[in-house]
Amino acid sequence: MTWLSPAALLILLAAATGGGQPARPAEPFPARSTAGQLLVATEDLRDPRFARTVVYMLRHDAAGALGLIVNRPVGALPLARVLESLGREPGGASGDIRVYYGGPVEPGRGFVLHTPEWTGGDSRVVHGGVAVTSDPAIFEAIARGTGPRRAMFAAGYAGWAPGQLEGEIQGGSWFVVTADEALIFDDDAASKWERATERRTIAL
Repeated sequence: MTWLSPAALLILLAAATGGGQPARPAEPFPARSTAGQLLVATEDLRDPRFARTVVYMLRHDAAGALGLIVNRPVGALPLARVLESLGREPGGASGDIRVYYGGPVEPGRGFVLHTPEWTGGDSRVVHGGVAVTSDPAIFEAIARGTGPRRAMFAAGYAGWAPGQLEGEIQGGSWFVVTADEALIFDDDAASKWERATERRTIAL
């Protein structure tokens, strides 16, 4: 994992396009936005970048859609090392942070999903008890015990051009279910897809 400068951790909520599938023609604004919900891959989705993934959706509007895969951990890094790579003082930092594969688009970009009792300069509550930030200060807060109750770091993201995600859902590649803190932040990543799939009966 390559750690970039704070300037390189800018969140791209305004211009996320070009996910792992060919773009479809633009369609009108989605009748039902998936933002704040879980996008779950069906068995029909065989693309290895997305097979059996669970994606927490950050945005879905006329400009396209953006989400983070929450069930593919790729390792863990000491928080002290993370702080050093960001040019911050690591003294007193302890513990590790799990790193997830957030998606195939711009893998050098970093995003942290977190519970909203901590807020940074660019934190944004997506829905309910889930917020997102790219502020490196969150790593210092976590290392010193003053950060959010729960957090996960994702490298890269999944993005869709206008109308693309709607077409993929209609084509049977994805379905949408409700999201909650327990499923998003649970360390048992291996079972997240099965648990999310079980929620299909209450898909919105």
